Amino acid sequence: MDARSIDEELALADRIAPVASHNEWDPLEEVIVGRLEGATIPSDHPVVNCNIPQGFAAQAQSLVAGFHYPQFMVEPAQRELDGFVALLESLGIVVRRPEAVDHSRKFGTPAWTSRGFCNTCPRDSMLVIGDEIIETPMAWPCRYFETQSYRPILKDYFRRGARWTAAPRPELTDELFDPGFRVPDYGEPVTTILTEFEPVFDAADFVRCGRDLFVTRSNVTNAFGIDWLRRHLGPTYRIHEVASRCPNPMHIDTTMLPLRPGKLLVNPDYIDMDRLPEVLRKWDILVAPEPDPIDDLMLRITSLCGKWLNMNVLMIDERRVVVDPHHTGMMRALETWGFEPIPCAFLHYAAFGGAFHCATLDVRRRGSLERYF
Repeated sequence: MDARSIDEELALADRIAPVASHNEWDPLEEVIVGRLEGATIPSDHPVVNCNIPQGFAAQAQSLVAGFHYPQFMVEPAQRELDGFVALLESLGIVVRRPEAVDHSRKFGTPAWTSRGFCNTCPRDSMLVIGDEIIETPMAWPCRYFETQSYRPILKDYFRRGARWTAAPRPELTDELFDPGFRVPDYGEPVTTILTEFEPVFDAADFVRCGRDLFVTRSNVTNAFGIDWLRRHLGPTYRIHEVASRCPNPMHIDTTMLPLRPGKLLVNPDYIDMDRLPEVLRKWDILVAPEPDPIDDLMLRITSLCGKWLNMNVLMIDERRVVVDPHHTGMMRALETWGFEPIPCAFLHYAAFGGAFHCATLDVRRRGSLERYF
């Protein structure tokens, strides 16, 4: 099939499929937003522990793993989540939600057992490429069956014409994890806990710019997983690796995030500008401002994420962007760069794995497949 025929088929798929999303900035029409009900503190496993910020939270996590989150953490996060959903719907965006699940129930394989985590971050477990949704082979055992709660939505999309793929389900045996791993200090070479025993990746380690995808290798994404996706997508797409200086890398959306064609938001701590892929150096590099400090001790010690969640924004279109109003520096920077920030409180959600980009999966954006480089 020639290139023109492929383009014509992709354009036709965009018109008839309920799933169609090619980048991070086309006008958002439909989105999946996560749930907090039944959330369980993630299991005490080396691949989990290496990504929890060190200190009291890491010590406490190992003691209470498998228990439901306390209500004093859930309730403010739920209020914020409800406000976020209401905001999206007020903008005319269709919002889909997974089923509520009790993640404290045990499950396992012949090799191991675990309890669950939560379904707050659909961005991690599913990757939308055009009219296809790919269930990802995640490295955290507690997330092994996370996409089960999305199955009614996935089946509905498939029946209406979307493509639905599941990457090979990983074994997650000891061979996947380096027993001698330690989190490197800042300035030391970045290493990860994963071996190349089998392909694993989280969808949130990828961002999409039409025919080009960018990925960071991390503690949940290995080279085998990147190669699997590259081969699965074929020659229509190019996948570029982005080197991160983060000592415990996990998910690209606090490292770099394309905001619209020609505009790339980058983390000055994690990105070496001289090592960006050549194609990105033609874009305007927008250096993220230092995050505004969080004075609330409980918010600081319960967060599962690093400090750079001010970068974890959601583009509504090429101009409008949802951002937490606490991050005044980011809001001012976005305005200076020509964007229109839409404030929405979301700080308490960090205890459950992220912010606006993490909490969503943009299923349909109004636009077509383009090459931007």
